[in-house]
Amino acid sequence: MTDPNSSPTLSLACDLIARASVTPEDAGCQALMTQRLERIGFRVEHLRFGEVDNFWAVRGNAGPILVFAGHTDVVPTGPETQWQHPPFEPQVIEGMLCGRGAADMKGSLAAMVVACEQFVAQHPDHSGRIGFLITSDEEGPADNGTVKVVEWLQSQGEPIDWCIVGEPSSTNKLGDVIKNGRRGSLGAELTVHGVQGHVAYPHLADNPIHALAPALAELAATQWDQGNDFFPATSFQVSNIQAGTGATNVIPGKAHVVFNFRFSTEVTEQQLRERTEAIFARHRLKYDILWKLSGQPFLTAKGSLVEAVVKAVQETTGTLPELSTSGGTSDGRFIAPTGAQVVELGPVNATIHKVDERISAQDLELLTQCYQKVLENLLT
Repeated sequence: MTDPNSSPTLSLACDLIARASVTPEDAGCQALMTQRLERIGFRVEHLRFGEVDNFWAVRGNAGPILVFAGHTDVVPTGPETQWQHPPFEPQVIEGMLCGRGAADMKGSLAAMVVACEQFVAQHPDHSGRIGFLITSDEEGPADNGTVKVVEWLQSQGEPIDWCIVGEPSSTNKLGDVIKNGRRGSLGAELTVHGVQGHVAYPHLADNPIHALAPALAELAATQWDQGNDFFPATSFQVSNIQAGTGATNVIPGKAHVVFNFRFSTEVTEQQLRERTEAIFARHRLKYDILWKLSGQPFLTAKGSLVEAVVKAVQETTGTLPELSTSGGTSDGRFIAPTGAQVVELGPVNATIHKVDERISAQDLELLTQCYQKVLENLLT
């Protein structure tokens, strides 16, 4: 076992993991971070919306701002008996930091804070500004977290120039992948209406499953776009279908379907809705639908932030990172629409949300160095 006190980043990561901050709880993580940041000259605004704790912190008075964004909340552990070690008792075993949130994303938060401490010690009069945008509502509904802080920042006339989100972006080794965008996410809850009846008398009923099936088949077979150089083609997936009373001899009166589009910049949310509802009309469905847009697609093309992050990763790890927009959504979807350049850089994501979540302790040191080099590349 490694002594967590042997490294400032590892020690802070362990302190954060030891706080059982299951979404939307923060469990004192943000207080731990803000105390460290205030010591090196950050001004902190605590922003609570509903049940969610957030904070915004800034160091410096003028010039462009580089913001570190992330979340202190973690997903539930699942049955703790399935963990080799208690999920909120961090341990370093054979070089791996084990505990809920190690990868997603308390390791990144620790690396951000320590990188800033080291950077400020070396460059107390750095140019520009450094910011932190931290929430405890990323793994949950995300209604009172980053989106609300961004709205508050806009009301204060505070734009963000560059933003690094600490999501675990790496695939096989630290820094091999940088997320410079994300696909949009459009979900829907569909209810198809029929007429309940006896299966032996179908002429007296109207089976909504029979009406729905060919429409779903057409949706699944539709090519929504071709994608582009930055995004794969838009995908449609059904995640849940429910119908019936449980009896084998009853035609159901309703069928419920949940589905989702992950979409590229080649198609708009409105186009997806219109094309979907046109398919329903062709199949003469009687339906209600509730659409929910979780986020628009965003892309940060090559520019000052991407160049600074790529250079930092290459100098630290010797790896030339791949720029990617794959994966799910992140809170970057709330920040990018303001005009900010946004990238995601964090540890290997192989065990996120799993039992026995873990990351390489050495990667935490490399990640700290990467973040510090980005600060040097942009603010010196």
